[in-house]
Amino acid sequence: MATLLIALGAGLAFLVAYHTYGRWLGRKVFNLAADAVCPSERLRDDQDYVPTSKGIVFGHHFTSIAGTGPIVGPAIAVMWGWLPALLWVVLGSIFIGAVHDFGALVVSLRNNGQTVGDIAGRVLNKRVRLLFLLVLFMALTIVLAIFGLVIAAVFKQYPAAITPCLIQIPIAVAIGVYLHRKGKNLLIPSLIALGVMYLTVIYGDTGFLHDFNQYLASLSIITWVGILLVYSYIASVLPVWSLLQPRDYINSLQLLTALGLIVVGLFAAAFIGGAPPVEGADRQPLEIVAPMLNPSPEGAPMIYPFLFITIACGAISGFHCLVSSGTSSKQLKKETDAQFVGYGSMVTEGFLATLVILACVAGLGLGSNVDGKLLQGTEAFTSRYASWASASGLGAKVGAFVDGAANFLQVLGLPASVAVALMGVLVASFAGTTLDTACRLQRYVVQELAGTFVGGTSSDRSESDSFNPLRILTNKQGATVFAIVIAAAMAAMPVPGSEWAWANAGKGGLILWPMFGATNQLLGGLAFLVITFWLWRRGKPIWFVALPLIFMLIMPAWAMLIQIPEWLNADQKNWALIGIAVATIALELWMIVEAVLLFPKVKGIAESGELSPETTA
Repeated sequence: MATLLIALGAGLAFLVAYHTYGRWLGRKVFNLAADAVCPSERLRDDQDYVPTSKGIVFGHHFTSIAGTGPIVGPAIAVMWGWLPALLWVVLGSIFIGAVHDFGALVVSLRNNGQTVGDIAGRVLNKRVRLLFLLVLFMALTIVLAIFGLVIAAVFKQYPAAITPCLIQIPIAVAIGVYLHRKGKNLLIPSLIALGVMYLTVIYGDTGFLHDFNQYLASLSIITWVGILLVYSYIASVLPVWSLLQPRDYINSLQLLTALGLIVVGLFAAAFIGGAPPVEGADRQPLEIVAPMLNPSPEGAPMIYPFLFITIACGAISGFHCLVSSGTSSKQLKKETDAQFVGYGSMVTEGFLATLVILACVAGLGLGSNVDGKLLQGTEAFTSRYASWASASGLGAKVGAFVDGAANFLQVLGLPASVAVALMGVLVASFAGTTLDTACRLQRYVVQELAGTFVGGTSSDRSESDSFNPLRILTNKQGATVFAIVIAAAMAAMPVPGSEWAWANAGKGGLILWPMFGATNQLLGGLAFLVITFWLWRRGKPIWFVALPLIFMLIMPAWAMLIQIPEWLNADQKNWALIGIAVATIALELWMIVEAVLLFPKVKGIAESGELSPETTA
């Protein structure tokens, strides 16, 4: 029963926070106005700037920010005990993550849908803008290089998820075209799409489709990375309404209903126990089988600061500021929708992370098959979490959640194969939506960086600039190709400590992946810096962002300062990782110094380039 009470308590906390703290931010701090003219209307081009209903933008935003982060992070952080992980997820989502996402979205709405990196150039200075954009470029390159590997690994682990994920693409295109041409009510198409997607989960691994899935699962990592990057290129350059929006929207329908099924299964398991492992066997009672607090697991780093780096998505993630200011701000048609999309999506992700924790610390106890042997209770948990090394691999983390959540679904009578396939689709779909959104965001960052060195946009320049080689990167196609090529080149590099081989190709993103958690959280701190200065310049209260700002600048820097000596003392030194880590800390210190020097000079002084009142209301 404790598991059920935790789920209910967390869900209630998120709802109360949305209707109290979130509403206060929207009305009293950000002064959201229903009649304000949003960038989607003012700059409408039906490519990136497209006025869209808040339900569809929520679907895009939620699936883009969630990714695999709120799954793999909490699934390993429970090694320090379920209570620290739960507290960080709930409190972090409400007071840090949701404020970060909501604030970045509003600031971008008030700045023509520009990214926080570009906005930093006005609210702080041009040097900070360039430094910020460089950090964004590095973080997004790692995401693009690694997420192809993540999706390929999930497909290899759960081949039954392949066909359902592939079929989502033509369904999304059909809905996108239908809505764009007809502009009719979305209810019936949504129900049809949702029904078809669930049918593909149930029957997508039967008959010849089973052989098809097995064949695709056998493809090499580098093949999958290439396929996924090509898909990301296409999704990035197409109009946002044709694929990105509808795919994220229908994904959100499937993913949210899947989360609903997990909750219903958790309810049922709390009262009647888990599904009998074999016919005639007793039901295993639902109980937490993991320790409440375990500050020193075997081989694990210190709980502080690494808990706050391990759980990023699900509490706060710097990547979210890119989605808020890169894509979602260009689609909202009403300012007042920002609370629902920005704050609401983050607390929904926090609830997802809560369910992941419960699936790993209680759902696994209902039954886990390890090496052909059925384990239950505490033994099922310890078999997955014997040491940090045994639990830290992608397969182990995803597997713990999938098996635990599938146990909840089996209580409802779903066959084990369908339950596992549905959870595999959930993980792969989250990763896929993050990948294509990250590619579009990287395109914006490349264009902004190239524009810095070329001067203005491609439409502003004269023919005399035509021979500047960077000019091509200010173009949508050129910037996207550049982003894909860089990501592919990194992915194709040898695995750290190994010679290049076809079997290793595609895993090169692992070179910088150990630093991604800290870089990602640092990005959140830097986004808070932009939000803080934007409010400070307008005489708004900043206490609610200043405290998260300090926390999110200290924790990732602390983690990197601990890790750099360890990497230097390793037998096989990863100099690329070490060099970029040192450079990242230097960039952070530089930006902090710039901010401290500027802070007392700009209170109540709006930045130059501020949008005039008639453009925002």
